[in-house]
Amino acid sequence: MDQINRYIPNHLKKYIVKQDYDSYSFIDHACWRYIMKISIDYFSKHADQIYNKGLDKTGITKNKIPRITSINKKLTKLGWKAVCVRGFIPPQIFMEFQSLRVLPIAADMRTHKHLTYTPAPDIVHEAAGHAPILANKEYSKYLIDYGEIASKAIISSEDMDLYYAIRDLSDIKENINATKYKIKKCEEKLKNAYKNISYVSESSTLSRMNWWTVEYGLIGNLNAPKIYGAGLLSSVSESENCFLKNVKKIKLDINCINYSYDITEQQPQLFVTPSYQHLRKVLNDLSERMSYKIGGIFGLKTAIKAKTICTVEIDNHLYISGKLVNYKYNNDNITFLKFNEPVQLSYKKRELQGHGINYHSHGYSTPLGQLKNYNKSIDQLKNSEIKKLNLQKKQIIKLTFIGGIHLIGKIENIIKRSSKIILITFNNCTVKQHNKILFKPEWGKFDMLCGTKITSVYGGAADVSNYYKYINVEDKYKKKPYNNLDKKLNDLYMQVKKIRQKKLKIINLKYIYKQINLKYENEWLLKYEVLELAYNTIHEPWVKTLYNDLKELSYSNNDYSGALERGLLLLDK
Repeated sequence: MDQINRYIPNHLKKYIVKQDYDSYSFIDHACWRYIMKISIDYFSKHADQIYNKGLDKTGITKNKIPRITSINKKLTKLGWKAVCVRGFIPPQIFMEFQSLRVLPIAADMRTHKHLTYTPAPDIVHEAAGHAPILANKEYSKYLIDYGEIASKAIISSEDMDLYYAIRDLSDIKENINATKYKIKKCEEKLKNAYKNISYVSESSTLSRMNWWTVEYGLIGNLNAPKIYGAGLLSSVSESENCFLKNVKKIKLDINCINYSYDITEQQPQLFVTPSYQHLRKVLNDLSERMSYKIGGIFGLKTAIKAKTICTVEIDNHLYISGKLVNYKYNNDNITFLKFNEPVQLSYKKRELQGHGINYHSHGYSTPLGQLKNYNKSIDQLKNSEIKKLNLQKKQIIKLTFIGGIHLIGKIENIIKRSSKIILITFNNCTVKQHNKILFKPEWGKFDMLCGTKITSVYGGAADVSNYYKYINVEDKYKKKPYNNLDKKLNDLYMQVKKIRQKKLKIINLKYIYKQINLKYENEWLLKYEVLELAYNTIHEPWVKTLYNDLKELSYSNNDYSGALERGLLLLDK
């Protein structure tokens, strides 16, 4: 895994952790084994044909939870890598990993109480769900393209509030020690976060595209589609329900972004793509509507509305990263930009020395555009024009821009790239438009970027590693607590596993069955594990009783009844 880390940017390494494989309980492994047992049988008929081949090609083991290092070795042959991450990670971080052909895998294992579905990212969803379809080259290309585009999408502050609310609720629901009060508080927080969403951001639009393809996508014919979405491939119940007639099937096109979704509910409609190549066409159509391609006033308005860290690209080589709060324009030409929060200035996506978030910690502003009487920006001036303006250190100069912005100040420093002036630092500087003061001398030094056109606006920072290197990451990856009762239950699962491995005699099954009836009457998964090994002796009264008990449970309306029914059908084959 250290070898992988060498190729991953520093700001992403903060989210990578070591998979604590020894922390998985025998219950965890039994849960994984059961999910894979019923999934492989079901998806061999109902998933895209690459699924079964993809399991082997991506190192997804069947009888025990896989090691992420083993998955990585397999994925390397497909041009991908895998890393273990800290459970929920921010959407843009996940997409940046994906754009680099890295599959982030949350190592947590869902509890056996939530075997059929969990809203929290876990190794079932992210390994057994996402990895197998990567074996298809066209789908792999789509994921890479999607990661690159989604990582440029502008995410709103409302989106981030919703993300944290979803993360907190998912985490607490998987915590066996969580109280009803804490769960209710998190549910209220999520409900409020949904209510506070005032518009559909670029990031939300991309999330919808992701949801209806990568997570809940179907492929093939509208009347008989197959599953490829990881959300369906990792959900025992919804993968069956998705084929019901009341779930509408719609041919995938760009209009899928007009459909919202609720992660806590099963989907009322699903989208069917005729091929994986078609996914890339729809994605490209969507990208043409985004700020990173349109730029200009459209992009600036999008960034201001979002209230998050965005990057404004000027003339294809200068970048300002921060929270944009205002801009001025004249005849559709941008004349002034203002940012709050820590700001980074970059050239060709590399932070300019001395112009990181520590220096511009209180924000940043700069005039843009052409100089009056020259009809060109400073970076376009000839040497004779630079000399005429007296643009050199220690000189007090006056500049007047088209659009009415005036600047007067003493030049302290000039930065050039490719023989062009890209930034001038002033002391004792005043910037004003008409009678309105935009910058006062007492505010400190004034650093003016030299450029004209806003060519792109996108989410996040230009030089990401430098912008985020001082930001700490909360450690969400913690070993799950087990109380005394869980340890005893775990021991019974261990005994069953040893019998399967022929390390204990099969006659011990009857004793384990008695222990289950005494203390763990509701442990249907453990009962199934016992029945599976004792099935050849179904004529024995206790085995027959066990079978009938599970059969009756499979007819109930519990969340696990469908999964149990699948397992019993496999035994009856």
